Amino acid sequence: MATEYDVAVVGLGALGSAAAYHAARKGARVIGFEQFELGHVRGASHDTSRIIRTSYEAPQYVALAKSAYKDWAVLEEAAGQKLTNITGGLVFLPEGGPLSAESFSTSLDQNDIPYELLSSDEVSKRWPQYSIANTVKVVYTPDSGIVHAAKAVMAMQHMARAHGAQLKELTPVTSIKPQEGSVTIETPSGTFSAKKIILATDAWTNELIAPLGVEIPLQISQEQVTYFKPADVSTFESSRFPVWIWHADPCFYGFPVYGEPTFKVGQDGAMNLMTPQKRTFVHSAKLLHDLCSFLGGFIPDEAREPLRTVTCQYTITPDRQFILSALDKHPNVIVGLGAAHAFKFAPAIGRNLAELAIDGKSTDDLSKFGLPSGVGNE
Repeated sequence: MATEYDVAVVGLGALGSAAAYHAARKGARVIGFEQFELGHVRGASHDTSRIIRTSYEAPQYVALAKSAYKDWAVLEEAAGQKLTNITGGLVFLPEGGPLSAESFSTSLDQNDIPYELLSSDEVSKRWPQYSIANTVKVVYTPDSGIVHAAKAVMAMQHMARAHGAQLKELTPVTSIKPQEGSVTIETPSGTFSAKKIILATDAWTNELIAPLGVEIPLQISQEQVTYFKPADVSTFESSRFPVWIWHADPCFYGFPVYGEPTFKVGQDGAMNLMTPQKRTFVHSAKLLHDLCSFLGGFIPDEAREPLRTVTCQYTITPDRQFILSALDKHPNVIVGLGAAHAFKFAPAIGRNLAELAIDGKSTDDLSKFGLPSGVGNE
């Protein structure tokens, strides 16, 4: 079979759409496959808001986030759309929690990112919506904010097509067969061939790579976020209320008012385990109760009402590390897994995956994002 495409991308959520866009932007002949309809709700790229931030405790993530901000700006200019909204961001680090303020300081300092370390009193003076103990340390990064999830994915798909990419929805890939210099791709709609293939297939990744002798330990869960109507909506406008993360066990995160008179809150990594095939799409009453109980002390508001709860899917890798790497034995197969915290990095991850596929090397340092040790790669 003659090679028809330079790059094939499987999975057209945030990471796959970004990879297709950047590969096409580099002049490659690109084809993309999505098993469901574009913009579907079965993965982790739908709904409205996602947090963008450089505030990470590990320097490799701060560095990649720093690159992603530049890529978001390039995408916004190219698409002629405003996709991001800077609100500032707070990371709350309670005593005895899993992360330290010092780790954030070190990572941010290494990457020249402005930030402030705040006491609970300083937080209360600037943002009286919060109620926190004086043992809680807080990291504030002024560059944090929100990206519109669904709009961003649509923009990347539009720009990919504008650069010549073919994007096929409702076209599941049933198998991939790497050979020397190419990959054969089987779908119900026919057989395709590409020099390189990028798998941005999230919870479905092992279905395609297990026949190649590679299987990544993944945990799949149905997670959820809830939109609340506060008593005073103006108090939670983005100019008065930044995005935030409560780094403890359990971990919570939230957004200001964005696009509607509500604010959004979720528990990160609740690990309501279920496979994609058995996912219910029905939210957990227990998780909603736990969320409301936490908010009762953290952001007191007796008149607050939950309006709706939306589910999404997490695909968790070992140690929740990104996997952005070619397979050792099949270098024309490149895997992109974001471990359920990658949306903020999407255009940078997509650019680097495209670079791996076309140039054989990435601009950003991906050395920390290889396959986990012990994963078969034969």
